[in-house]
Amino acid sequence: MQQAAKFWDGAADSYAKSPIKDKEAYEYTLGRIKSYLSDTDRVLEVGCGTGSTALLLAPGVAHITASDISNNMIRIAQQKASSQSVQNVRFVTSDLFDSTLDKGPYDAVLALNLIHLIEDTEEAMKRINQLLKPGGLFVSKTVCRPGKGTPFKFRLMLMILPLMQLLKKAPFVKFMEITELEGHIATAGFKIIETSTTPPPSRFIVARKLA
Repeated sequence: MQQAAKFWDGAADSYAKSPIKDKEAYEYTLGRIKSYLSDTDRVLEVGCGTGSTALLLAPGVAHITASDISNNMIRIAQQKASSQSVQNVRFVTSDLFDSTLDKGPYDAVLALNLIHLIEDTEEAMKRINQLLKPGGLFVSKTVCRPGKGTPFKFRLMLMILPLMQLLKKAPFVKFMEITELEGHIATAGFKIIETSTTPPPSRFIVARKLA
């Protein structure tokens, strides 16, 4: 975790300045997430980055705890919250397994562009299940293993990824088949209720915790 935190600390400033690559897909995902949330919900977002999504969701929920392993990402997120006078989001430096997040159970847990960065998917799904209320929602968007029709730029990135990781210029990444990802979610005690896919492929999943 320390190595990953160091990588994302170094990337935080450039990450914060980078525009959204596929704004249409982002807006669609944001809209779908909003449709599942209510103004009484307590939400946890893990891997929140610089906090943009949490801050956009904040007006529609009671409270959001937004966490990231990078101190620098959280610092930027807190600055955004302060400048926007958002009062119902708490940004914390934490990984998924940290006891800092045990102040649930939560009505919803969000993991957007995160699961493929976690080494033990099975344990991650179990932990998310534990953090949710019975009937609570797990919402994720995860980059999965590419297939036919994958954009050339993404395939090129995959080719150079091992070298970049060796040089510590890229984080750990595990691209699963969509069926494998959904199998982990189901095995952890969830019922998948909505899915969609956008390039490269990125799988959007909404799943409900079984009682």
